[in-house]
Amino acid sequence: MDLIKKIFKGDKVIWVIFFILCVVSIIEVFSAASTLTYKSGDHWSPIIQHSIFLFIGFMVMLVIMNIEYQWFKLIGIFLTPLAMLLLAWVTIRGFIFPELRTNGAARWTELFGIQFQPSELAKLGLICFIALILSKYQKEENTDNKAFKYIGIVAGIICLLIAIENFSTAAILGLVTFILLFIGRVKIVTLLKSIGIILLLVFSLVGAAKLIPQVNSISIFHRAETWVNRVVDYMDETNEKLPPAQYMRDNAQRGHANIAIATSGLVGLGPGNSVQRDFLSQAFSDFIYAIIIEELGLIPAAIITFFYICILVRIGKIARTCNNRFGTFLVLGIGLILVTQAMVNMMVAVELLPITGQPLPLISKGGSSMVINCAMLGMVLSVSYYSQKQAENKTEVQLALTANGAGEIQPEVLAQGPHSELLKEDDGFPEERTNL
Repeated sequence: MDLIKKIFKGDKVIWVIFFILCVVSIIEVFSAASTLTYKSGDHWSPIIQHSIFLFIGFMVMLVIMNIEYQWFKLIGIFLTPLAMLLLAWVTIRGFIFPELRTNGAARWTELFGIQFQPSELAKLGLICFIALILSKYQKEENTDNKAFKYIGIVAGIICLLIAIENFSTAAILGLVTFILLFIGRVKIVTLLKSIGIILLLVFSLVGAAKLIPQVNSISIFHRAETWVNRVVDYMDETNEKLPPAQYMRDNAQRGHANIAIATSGLVGLGPGNSVQRDFLSQAFSDFIYAIIIEELGLIPAAIITFFYICILVRIGKIARTCNNRFGTFLVLGIGLILVTQAMVNMMVAVELLPITGQPLPLISKGGSSMVINCAMLGMVLSVSYYSQKQAENKTEVQLALTANGAGEIQPEVLAQGPHSELLKEDDGFPEERTNL
């Protein structure tokens, strides 16, 4: 029992949910990857590959969990510019060599023989960067305007580079950025002005792509027509009046996802018995939630949704108990990015949103995305563990001082982690510490 406690540090509820989602992931990816099995001719190859990435993610999670979270500031400092360079490289390479694009988009690159998405590194780096800047520029009443400027510039560049090839990821990252800025007490007027400008630019681009065909021929806007068509098709009410055969021909992905859900029932068809997996090209990724509903049923699918909500609730609890600004903003950013992406994936599967291409975190088949998601959970567990450890140390020292008649404990007695000027422990929050 002591060994288990030493290995699995931090929030135990998050650990339990993580392992449950891993089991669901292995079962459902094994079932949903039938198209990959058919293409490769190897029945076991897709699930073995997925299990390897799950194991790597788990090991990364264990390592990161044991690192004092103040060191994660270095990720925001060094990984963010590296991710920006990689995003720029992938985008430029896609323009020069269109044949290197996957499904019409340039999102992947290769380093030392390992293929990954720079956008995943960018998400991790940006969350750490935002947490670092917000923690550094907190004032008694609000946040210094410098924080908004620095975050706005970096987040704007990253989101723009991602949006060229993957608008939905950029939108999610932008939304999380604004939520963190709000929690970090950036002035509401400043946020509203920024949102207005961004919406104006987006709608202008959408309108130009719809009204001026030449816009789509410009390399940087080559995905604009795809974005517009997905939204227009989703909002087109005439689709509901089409004959079934024509609807399935024009809306194959959505149609088969709907059939998967409609034929599921409360308990589903059983693991491995999906029918629609053979018709959904991304059944193991974008539409895995539809396969989960079809095989496991509506009740287990609702429980999985509940698990993601639980992750956010537990992270909120960790944030409230963490007496460190950087740790608080870090876990909130991670929780928001994971759960928002999960909700978008599930809403697409049940046709509450247009198709976005977002995988389901910790469940969908993936390499770099799975490892990065596990790394982010490891950071959350690090904040949870070291915050709990600091609280226990405070209690022990306070009891010792009280017994010796030394009075109240001083905050500097509890300082822990790296002590360089760059990474030093920040002060706790004032009484009204965030907009939480």
